[in-house]
Amino acid sequence: MENNQNKTGPSVYFTQETEDAILEFLQTTDEIERNRIYNDKIRYAFYKLAENIIHTFKFYYTDINTIEELKHEVVTFLLEKLHLYAQGKGKAYSYFGTIAKRYLIIYNNNNYKKLQKHGEMDEIEEDKSFLDRTIRESEDDINLNLFIDLYVKYVDKYLYKLFPKPQDAKTADAVMELFRKRESLEIFNKKALYIYIREITDASTPQITKVTKKLNTLRVKLYNEYYSTGYIKF
Repeated sequence: MENNQNKTGPSVYFTQETEDAILEFLQTTDEIERNRIYNDKIRYAFYKLAENIIHTFKFYYTDINTIEELKHEVVTFLLEKLHLYAQGKGKAYSYFGTIAKRYLIIYNNNNYKKLQKHGEMDEIEEDKSFLDRTIRESEDDINLNLFIDLYVKYVDKYLYKLFPKPQDAKTADAVMELFRKRESLEIFNKKALYIYIREITDASTPQITKVTKKLNTLRVKLYNEYYSTGYIKF
C-alpha cells in the first residue's frame, strides 16, 4: 500500500481503499487474513482518525501520560467495534469518526469529573500557569492585549538569545504560539496546556516548567516597562 504518512487530510489517510478493506475484513472469518487486512490497510487510518479528532476537539483531560497512549486506546476501541459496521450505515470514515468522538467525549468528561473529585482541579485553579491567567485577562483588556502582542514580538526577536539551547528555544516558541492563537484557544487547564506543548516539542514537564518560569519573569519585567512608559524597548 502507498505510504501516506507524510500527507494530511481524511481523503488521504482514510481512502476508498480503506473503505473497501473494512468490508473485506468483515467478509472473511479467517483470523490470519483478518489480521493481515487490518494491519496493512486499516490500522493506520484508525490511528490518524483518532489523532485528528483528539486535537481538533482538544480532548486533553486524560489520566494517561501522553496523547500517543490515548490514540492507541481509541484505535483499540475502534477495532473492538469494527464488526458492528455495515455498508448500509454510510461511509466508514463518518461511522468510525462518530464512534471515536463519542468515546472521547465520555472519556474526557469522566476524567474531568475524576480530577474534580480528587481536588486536582482546585489545585490547578490555585496554581494557574501564567499562560492561562494572562490569556484570559488579555481577552477583556485592550491595553493588555496590545502588551501581549509586543511581548510575543520581543520573544520572537530575542528567542535564541534568551534560550540558547535548541530544545528550550523550541519549547519557548511553542508557548508563544499559544499566545499568538489566544483568541481561538479553548484549553485553559494547566495539565492540558502542558500536554499540548509536550506534543509539539517532545519536552519533559520539568523542561517546560523551566522555560515557562523564565518567560513569566520576562513577562513581568516587560509589563512593568510597558506600564511605566507605554512601550517596550526592542
